[in-house]
Amino acid sequence: MPGEFALIDRIRARVRTRHDVALGIGDDAAVLRVPAGYDLVVTSDTLVAGVHFPAESAAADIGWKALAVNLSDLAAMAATPAWCTLALTLPQSDADWVDSFLDGFLELAEHHDLCLVGGDTTQGPLSITVTAHGLVPEGQALRRSGAQAGDEVWVTGSIGDAAGALQQWRARGPASAKLRHRLDRPTPRVEAGLALRGLATAGIDLSDGLAADLGHVLAASALGARIDLGRLPTSRTLADHFDEAARWPLQLSGGDDYELCFTAPPAAAFAIEQALDQAGVTATVIGQLEATPGLRWLTPEGEDYTPPRAGYQHFQGVH
Repeated sequence: MPGEFALIDRIRARVRTRHDVALGIGDDAAVLRVPAGYDLVVTSDTLVAGVHFPAESAAADIGWKALAVNLSDLAAMAATPAWCTLALTLPQSDADWVDSFLDGFLELAEHHDLCLVGGDTTQGPLSITVTAHGLVPEGQALRRSGAQAGDEVWVTGSIGDAAGALQQWRARGPASAKLRHRLDRPTPRVEAGLALRGLATAGIDLSDGLAADLGHVLAASALGARIDLGRLPTSRTLADHFDEAARWPLQLSGGDDYELCFTAPPAAAFAIEQALDQAGVTATVIGQLEATPGLRWLTPEGEDYTPPRAGYQHFQGVH
Protein backbone atom coordinates (compact mmCIF):
# COMPACT_ATOMS: atom_id res chain seq x y z
CA MET A 1 0.00 0.00 0.00
CA PRO A 2 1.28 3.51 -0.81
CA GLY A 3 2.30 5.69 2.11
CA GLU A 4 0.95 9.15 2.97
CA PHE A 5 3.36 11.08 0.77
CA ALA A 6 2.79 8.76 -2.17
CA LEU A 7 -0.93 9.46 -1.90
CA ILE A 8 -0.25 13.20 -1.78
CA ASP A 9 1.92 12.94 -4.88
CA ARG A 10 -0.86 10.96 -6.55
CA ILE A 11 -3.34 13.75 -5.81
CA ARG A 12 -0.97 16.54 -6.83
CA ALA A 13 -0.32 14.89 -10.19
CA ARG A 14 -3.98 15.24 -11.12
CA VAL A 15 -4.56 18.81 -9.97
CA ARG A 16 -4.66 21.76 -12.33
CA THR A 17 -3.50 25.17 -11.18
CA ARG A 18 -4.73 28.75 -11.58
CA HIS A 19 -2.93 32.03 -12.19
CA ASP A 20 -3.83 33.24 -8.69
CA VAL A 21 -2.16 30.29 -6.93
CA ALA A 22 1.34 31.43 -6.00
CA LEU A 23 2.07 28.17 -4.20
CA GLY A 24 -0.13 25.09 -4.12
CA ILE A 25 0.19 21.49 -2.97
CA GLY A 26 3.57 20.45 -1.60
CA ASP A 27 4.54 23.03 1.02
CA ASP A 28 3.43 23.70 4.60
CA ALA A 29 0.64 25.94 3.35
CA ALA A 30 -0.72 27.39 0.13
CA VAL A 31 -0.10 30.97 -0.98
CA LEU A 32 -3.08 32.52 -2.79
CA ARG A 33 -3.57 35.92 -4.42
CA VAL A 34 -6.89 37.60 -3.55
CA PRO A 35 -7.63 40.21 -6.23
CA ALA A 36 -8.13 43.83 -5.23
CA GLY A 37 -11.73 44.84 -4.71
CA TYR A 38 -12.91 41.38 -3.64
CA ASP A 39 -13.88 39.81 -0.34
CA LEU A 40 -12.75 36.26 0.45
CA VAL A 41 -15.59 33.86 1.34
CA VAL A 42 -14.52 30.71 3.23
CA THR A 43 -16.58 27.64 4.13
CA SER A 44 -15.81 24.17 5.46
CA ASP A 45 -17.80 20.93 5.67
CA THR A 46 -17.02 17.43 6.89
CA LEU A 47 -18.66 14.29 5.50
CA VAL A 48 -18.54 11.13 7.63
CA ALA A 49 -19.32 7.62 6.38
CA GLY A 50 -22.66 6.39 7.69
CA VAL A 51 -23.74 9.91 8.64
CA HIS A 52 -23.60 11.94 5.43
CA PHE A 53 -23.47 9.11 2.92
CA PRO A 54 -24.09 5.35 3.00
CA ALA A 55 -20.86 3.52 3.73
CA GLU A 56 -21.16 1.53 0.49
CA SER A 57 -21.35 4.67 -1.69
CA ALA A 58 -19.10 4.77 -4.73
CA ALA A 59 -15.86 6.65 -4.10
CA ALA A 60 -16.48 8.93 -7.12
CA ASP A 61 -19.88 9.92 -5.71
CA ILE A 62 -18.34 10.65 -2.32
CA GLY A 63 -15.73 12.85 -3.98
CA TRP A 64 -18.38 14.76 -5.92
CA LYS A 65 -20.60 15.30 -2.89
CA ALA A 66 -17.73 16.32 -0.58
CA LEU A 67 -17.01 19.25 -2.88
CA ALA A 68 -20.62 19.95 -3.88
CA VAL A 69 -21.78 20.69 -0.34
CA ASN A 70 -19.05 23.33 0.01
CA LEU A 71 -19.77 24.88 -3.38
CA SER A 72 -23.40 25.09 -2.32
CA ASP A 73 -22.37 27.28 0.63
CA LEU A 74 -20.43 29.56 -1.72
CA ALA A 75 -23.46 29.71 -4.02
CA ALA A 76 -25.65 30.82 -1.11
CA MET A 77 -23.25 33.71 -0.52
CA ALA A 78 -23.16 34.64 -4.24
CA ALA A 79 -19.42 33.87 -4.35
CA THR A 80 -17.40 32.60 -7.30
CA PRO A 81 -15.47 29.41 -6.39
CA ALA A 82 -11.68 29.80 -6.48
CA TRP A 83 -9.70 27.37 -4.30
CA CYS A 84 -10.15 24.54 -1.84
CA THR A 85 -8.26 22.25 0.51
CA LEU A 86 -8.98 18.58 1.12
CA ALA A 87 -8.42 16.55 4.30
CA LEU A 88 -8.86 12.81 3.76
CA THR A 89 -9.14 10.38 6.64
CA LEU A 90 -8.94 6.81 5.30
CA PRO A 91 -9.19 3.44 7.06
CA GLN A 92 -6.25 2.29 4.94
CA SER A 93 -4.06 3.55 2.13
CA ASP A 94 -6.06 2.59 -0.96
CA ALA A 95 -4.72 4.13 -4.18
CA ASP A 96 -7.60 2.81 -6.30
CA TRP A 97 -10.19 4.31 -3.94
CA VAL A 98 -8.37 7.66 -3.95
CA ASP A 99 -8.21 7.67 -7.76
CA SER A 100 -11.94 7.02 -7.98
CA PHE A 101 -12.66 9.66 -5.32
CA LEU A 102 -10.66 12.17 -7.34
CA ASP A 103 -12.63 11.29 -10.48
CA GLY A 104 -15.77 12.72 -8.90
CA PHE A 105 -14.10 15.49 -6.92
CA LEU A 106 -12.04 16.88 -9.78
CA GLU A 107 -14.86 16.56 -12.32
CA LEU A 108 -16.90 19.03 -10.31
CA ALA A 109 -13.86 21.19 -9.47
CA GLU A 110 -12.94 21.57 -13.13
CA HIS A 111 -16.52 22.49 -14.04
CA HIS A 112 -16.25 25.47 -11.67
CA ASP A 113 -12.57 26.30 -12.35
CA LEU A 114 -11.76 25.48 -8.74
CA CYS A 115 -8.17 24.66 -7.78
CA LEU A 116 -7.21 22.17 -5.05
CA VAL A 117 -4.30 23.85 -3.24
CA GLY A 118 -3.53 21.65 -0.23
CA GLY A 119 -4.87 19.58 2.63
CA ASP A 120 -3.98 16.54 4.68
CA THR A 121 -4.17 12.75 4.71
CA THR A 122 -4.45 10.61 7.83
CA GLN A 123 -5.62 7.17 8.94
CA GLY A 124 -8.91 6.56 10.73
CA PRO A 125 -12.65 6.08 10.07
CA LEU A 126 -13.59 7.35 6.61
CA SER A 127 -14.29 11.09 6.63
CA ILE A 128 -13.63 13.96 4.27
CA THR A 129 -13.23 17.63 5.14
CA VAL A 130 -13.17 20.27 2.41
CA THR A 131 -12.54 23.96 2.94
CA ALA A 132 -13.60 26.03 -0.06
CA HIS A 133 -12.71 29.63 -0.84
CA GLY A 134 -14.70 31.95 -3.07
CA LEU A 135 -14.53 35.54 -4.24
CA VAL A 136 -17.24 38.18 -4.21
CA PRO A 137 -17.01 41.91 -4.98
CA GLU A 138 -16.57 43.88 -1.77
CA GLY A 139 -19.81 44.21 0.14
CA GLN A 140 -21.87 42.06 -2.25
CA ALA A 141 -21.97 38.75 -0.37
CA LEU A 142 -25.52 37.49 0.03
CA ARG A 143 -26.29 37.06 3.74
CA ARG A 144 -29.07 35.54 5.85
CA SER A 145 -29.79 38.83 7.59
CA GLY A 146 -30.90 41.03 4.69
CA ALA A 147 -34.52 39.89 4.27
CA GLN A 148 -37.38 42.37 4.59
CA ALA A 149 -41.06 41.97 5.52
CA GLY A 150 -43.08 41.56 2.32
CA ASP A 151 -40.27 39.79 0.46
CA GLU A 152 -41.20 36.65 -1.41
CA VAL A 153 -39.56 33.34 -0.50
CA TRP A 154 -38.08 31.42 -3.44
CA VAL A 155 -36.56 27.95 -3.85
CA THR A 156 -34.46 26.79 -6.80
CA GLY A 157 -34.96 23.46 -8.54
CA SER A 158 -37.02 20.89 -6.64
CA ILE A 159 -36.79 19.65 -3.06
CA GLY A 160 -37.28 16.34 -1.28
CA ASP A 161 -35.60 14.02 -3.80
CA ALA A 162 -32.52 13.27 -1.71
CA ALA A 163 -34.58 12.62 1.42
CA GLY A 164 -36.83 10.35 -0.61
CA ALA A 165 -33.81 8.38 -1.78
CA LEU A 166 -32.53 8.06 1.79
CA GLN A 167 -35.90 6.80 2.98
CA GLN A 168 -35.97 4.20 0.19
CA TRP A 169 -32.42 3.12 1.03
CA ARG A 170 -33.31 2.65 4.69
CA ALA A 171 -36.39 0.60 3.74
CA ARG A 172 -34.20 -1.72 1.60
CA GLY A 173 -37.06 -1.99 -0.90
CA PRO A 174 -37.63 -0.72 -4.46
CA ALA A 175 -35.64 2.44 -5.09
CA SER A 176 -35.51 5.13 -7.77
CA ALA A 177 -32.16 5.64 -9.51
CA LYS A 178 -33.12 9.26 -10.24
CA LEU A 179 -33.79 10.03 -6.59
CA ARG A 180 -30.57 8.27 -5.54
CA HIS A 181 -28.62 10.38 -8.03
CA ARG A 182 -29.93 13.53 -6.32
CA LEU A 183 -28.65 12.14 -3.00
CA ASP A 184 -25.26 11.04 -4.28
CA ARG A 185 -24.51 13.88 -6.70
CA PRO A 186 -26.25 17.10 -5.67
CA THR A 187 -25.95 20.08 -8.01
CA PRO A 188 -24.49 23.15 -6.27
CA ARG A 189 -26.40 26.17 -7.61
CA VAL A 190 -23.32 28.32 -8.17
CA GLU A 191 -24.61 29.95 -11.36
CA ALA A 192 -27.90 30.79 -9.65
CA GLY A 193 -26.11 32.35 -6.68
CA LEU A 194 -24.07 34.59 -8.96
CA ALA A 195 -27.19 35.55 -10.92
CA LEU A 196 -28.90 36.68 -7.70
CA ARG A 197 -26.31 39.32 -6.83
CA GLY A 198 -28.10 42.62 -6.42
CA LEU A 199 -31.53 40.99 -6.73
CA ALA A 200 -31.99 38.76 -3.67
CA THR A 201 -32.07 40.25 -0.18
CA ALA A 202 -31.06 37.10 1.74
CA GLY A 203 -30.13 33.53 0.96
CA ILE A 204 -29.17 30.13 2.34
CA ASP A 205 -28.52 26.69 0.90
CA LEU A 206 -30.86 23.85 1.82
CA SER A 207 -28.67 21.30 3.54
CA ASP A 208 -30.66 20.49 6.69
CA GLY A 209 -34.19 20.88 5.30
CA LEU A 210 -36.35 23.85 4.31
CA ALA A 211 -37.87 24.22 7.78
CA ALA A 212 -34.53 24.45 9.58
CA ASP A 213 -32.67 26.47 6.96
CA LEU A 214 -35.41 29.01 6.28
CA GLY A 215 -35.68 29.29 10.04
CA HIS A 216 -32.06 30.50 10.12
CA VAL A 217 -32.89 33.29 7.67
CA LEU A 218 -35.93 34.31 9.72
CA ALA A 219 -33.89 34.36 12.93
CA ALA A 220 -31.11 36.42 11.35
CA SER A 221 -33.59 38.88 9.83
CA ALA A 222 -36.00 38.95 12.83
CA LEU A 223 -39.00 38.06 10.65
CA GLY A 224 -41.64 35.40 10.15
CA ALA A 225 -42.94 33.67 7.02
CA ARG A 226 -46.02 32.06 5.55
CA ILE A 227 -45.25 29.13 3.24
CA ASP A 228 -47.81 27.48 0.95
CA LEU A 229 -47.18 23.73 0.85
CA GLY A 230 -49.04 23.41 -2.42
CA ARG A 231 -46.37 25.54 -4.11
CA LEU A 232 -43.35 23.49 -3.04
CA PRO A 233 -41.37 22.59 -6.19
CA THR A 234 -41.68 18.83 -6.64
CA SER A 235 -39.99 16.61 -9.21
CA ARG A 236 -42.11 14.20 -11.19
CA THR A 237 -40.01 11.33 -9.84
CA LEU A 238 -40.69 12.24 -6.22
CA ALA A 239 -44.40 12.58 -6.97
CA ASP A 240 -44.38 9.15 -8.60
CA HIS A 241 -42.93 7.51 -5.47
CA PHE A 242 -44.53 9.49 -2.62
CA ASP A 243 -48.01 10.93 -2.27
CA GLU A 244 -48.48 14.52 -1.11
CA ALA A 245 -48.79 13.77 2.60
CA ALA A 246 -45.65 11.61 2.51
CA ARG A 247 -43.72 14.22 0.50
CA TRP A 248 -44.12 17.16 2.85
CA PRO A 249 -41.93 15.77 5.68
CA LEU A 250 -39.26 14.91 3.11
CA GLN A 251 -39.38 18.37 1.54
CA LEU A 252 -39.49 20.32 4.80
CA SER A 253 -37.23 18.31 7.08
CA GLY A 254 -35.30 15.77 5.01
CA GLY A 255 -32.27 17.83 4.01
CA ASP A 256 -29.53 17.12 1.45
CA ASP A 257 -31.27 19.12 -1.30
CA TYR A 258 -28.50 21.72 -1.74
CA GLU A 259 -30.91 23.98 -3.55
CA LEU A 260 -30.98 27.69 -2.72
CA CYS A 261 -33.69 29.35 -0.66
CA PHE A 262 -33.66 33.11 -1.08
CA THR A 263 -35.83 36.16 -0.52
CA ALA A 264 -36.54 39.14 -2.73
CA PRO A 265 -39.13 41.92 -3.09
CA PRO A 266 -42.04 41.12 -5.42
CA ALA A 267 -40.93 43.91 -7.77
CA ALA A 268 -37.73 41.93 -8.50
CA ALA A 269 -39.56 38.78 -9.64
CA PHE A 270 -39.29 39.40 -13.39
CA ALA A 271 -35.60 40.30 -13.19
CA ILE A 272 -34.95 37.19 -11.09
CA GLU A 273 -36.75 34.95 -13.58
CA GLN A 274 -34.70 36.40 -16.43
CA ALA A 275 -31.40 36.11 -14.56
CA LEU A 276 -32.04 32.52 -13.49
CA ASP A 277 -33.22 31.57 -16.96
CA GLN A 278 -29.86 32.72 -18.32
CA ALA A 279 -28.18 30.65 -15.60
CA GLY A 280 -30.22 27.60 -16.65
CA VAL A 281 -31.92 27.24 -13.25
CA THR A 282 -35.61 27.22 -12.36
CA ALA A 283 -37.01 28.76 -9.18
CA THR A 284 -40.40 28.91 -7.52
CA VAL A 285 -42.05 31.39 -5.16
CA ILE A 286 -43.34 29.39 -2.18
CA GLY A 287 -44.45 32.08 0.26
CA GLN A 288 -43.89 35.49 1.76
CA LEU A 289 -42.09 37.05 4.71
CA GLU A 290 -44.07 38.65 7.53
CA ALA A 291 -43.14 41.14 10.23
CA THR A 292 -44.52 38.87 12.97
CA PRO A 293 -41.97 36.19 13.95
CA GLY A 294 -42.85 32.56 13.36
CA LEU A 295 -42.95 30.10 10.46
CA ARG A 296 -46.42 29.11 9.27
CA TRP A 297 -47.07 26.23 6.88
CA LEU A 298 -50.40 26.22 5.06
CA THR A 299 -51.92 23.27 3.20
CA PRO A 300 -53.63 23.82 -0.17
CA GLU A 301 -56.89 23.92 1.81
CA GLY A 302 -55.57 26.79 3.93
CA GLU A 303 -55.12 24.72 7.08
CA ASP A 304 -52.11 24.99 9.38
CA TYR A 305 -49.55 22.20 9.13
CA THR A 306 -46.81 21.25 11.58
CA PRO A 307 -43.78 19.32 10.24
CA PRO A 308 -43.00 16.17 12.24
CA ARG A 309 -39.53 17.57 12.93
CA ALA A 310 -37.69 20.79 12.19
CA GLY A 311 -34.72 19.33 10.32
CA TYR A 312 -31.38 17.62 10.76
CA GLN A 313 -29.07 18.51 13.64
CA HIS A 314 -25.84 16.74 14.56
CA PHE A 315 -25.79 15.07 17.99
CA GLN A 316 -29.61 14.83 17.87
CA GLY A 317 -30.11 11.82 15.58
CA VAL A 318 -29.77 11.22 11.89
CA HIS A 319 -31.59 12.37 8.75
